[in-house]
Amino acid sequence: MTTSRERVLQALNHRQPDRVPVDLGGHRSSGMMAIAYARLKQAMGITSGDIYVYDMVQQLAIIESPILDAFGIDTIELGRGFDLFPADWRAWALPDGTPCKIPAFIEPHRMPDGGWGIYHADGTLIGIQKPGCLYFEQTCFPLLDYQGDTFGDLPAQLEKVIWSALRTPPTRSSPAVLREGARALRSSTDRAIIGLFGGNLLEMGEFLFRNDGFLYLLAAEPQRAHRFLDAVVEMHLANLQSYLEAVGPYIDIISFGDDLGMQTGPMLSPMMYREFFFPRHRLLWQTAKQLADVKVMLHCCGGIYPLIPMLIEAGLDAVNPVQTTCQDMDPIRLKREFGRDLTFWGGGCDTRDVLPHGIPSEVTADVRRRVEILAPGGGFVFQQIHNIMADVPPENVIAMLRAINA
Repeated sequence: MTTSRERVLQALNHRQPDRVPVDLGGHRSSGMMAIAYARLKQAMGITSGDIYVYDMVQQLAIIESPILDAFGIDTIELGRGFDLFPADWRAWALPDGTPCKIPAFIEPHRMPDGGWGIYHADGTLIGIQKPGCLYFEQTCFPLLDYQGDTFGDLPAQLEKVIWSALRTPPTRSSPAVLREGARALRSSTDRAIIGLFGGNLLEMGEFLFRNDGFLYLLAAEPQRAHRFLDAVVEMHLANLQSYLEAVGPYIDIISFGDDLGMQTGPMLSPMMYREFFFPRHRLLWQTAKQLADVKVMLHCCGGIYPLIPMLIEAGLDAVNPVQTTCQDMDPIRLKREFGRDLTFWGGGCDTRDVLPHGIPSEVTADVRRRVEILAPGGGFVFQQIHNIMADVPPENVIAMLRAINA
C-alpha cells in the first residue's frame, strides 16, 4: 500500500501515483483562515479541539487530525511537531468573535480605534489589525529611509518586520529542540513533511525597504542592491546550514518563498530576475540539496510564466500556488511546456471566483477539470490556489476536497 509520503514523492519525481496527492495546511499558502476552519469543523460535526491560529498575520488555523484523515491529506508541516503544550498558547478571539488560541509569545494590544496592534520590545508598532479587517498588516519598514551601504544587522532589523517577528516554531527553536521535534514528528506520521525555511530575496527587500523602495533600489542603485542581496544570502546560507543540519533527515520538502508575480505578469523583467535573483536562488536551492535529501519548493504568487524556465534552471522542483487566474498562467499551457521538469503544487481550484462564490457542483466541476489537466504523469500535488479565505462556505470546501480523487 502506498503511503502518503511515497505518493507525494512519486508526484515530485514525475511518476504517476496511485491517486492525486493532496495538501491542506502543509504550508502557509495551502491552508485555511481560522474563521473558515471553525465553520468547517461545525459543518462536519467536529466538536473536539480548540481553534489554533499558528499564523497570526494571515490568521491561519492548524488543520487537525480528524479533517486530515477524513479527506486523505498527504502532507504535514514541520511546525506540527512543536508548540504541543497548553503553555505554548494564549486565549484570543477572531474578528467574528470565535474563541481561539494564538502563540503565547504574541501579545496583541487593543488600539484606540478598536483594532489590534503588535509592538517590538522598543515600542515600535510593527503590525496592525484594523477594525473589520481579517488579518494583520505590516507597519514598520526598517530600511525605508536608510541610505547606507552596509547591511550587517539584518537579523535585528527583521525583528521589526511582522512577517519575521511573528514567526512561530520551529524557526524560533534551538537546533537541539528542532532536531528532537522533527525526529518525533517523523516517527509519528507517514505524511510528507514540509519544512518551511523562507529564504526570501525579493520579498526580503520589500519587507525592509517597502515594495516601492526596493523596486526603486533595484532600478536606480543596482550595485547597492547587489550588496544588500549578498548580505541577505550570507544570512540565509548560515541559517540554512543550521536548519538542515537539525531537521534535514526528517523532512521531505523544503519550502522557500518569493512572490515574483502580479496579476498581469512578473513584478520584474526576466533580465532583472537573471541579474539579481537567479544566481542567488540557484545557490540557495543547490545548497539545500547538498545539505539534505530534500525537494525544493518555492511559494511564488502571480503571473510568473516568463520566469519559469529560469526557476527550473536554478534547480526548482515544485512551485505553488500556481495562480492560473493570472496572465499567461493557463494550466494546459503550463503542463504542456513545463510539466516534465516542474511539479505544480497547486492550481487545483479557483479561489478567486469559484470557491468563494460558486455552488458545490461548480466547485466539483472546477476541481475535476483542473485535475484532468495537471495530474497525468505525476508532477502535480493538489492544493487550491492559495489559502481558503474566511468567507468560503464550508460546503464548498467539502465539495472541493471530495472531488479531487472522486
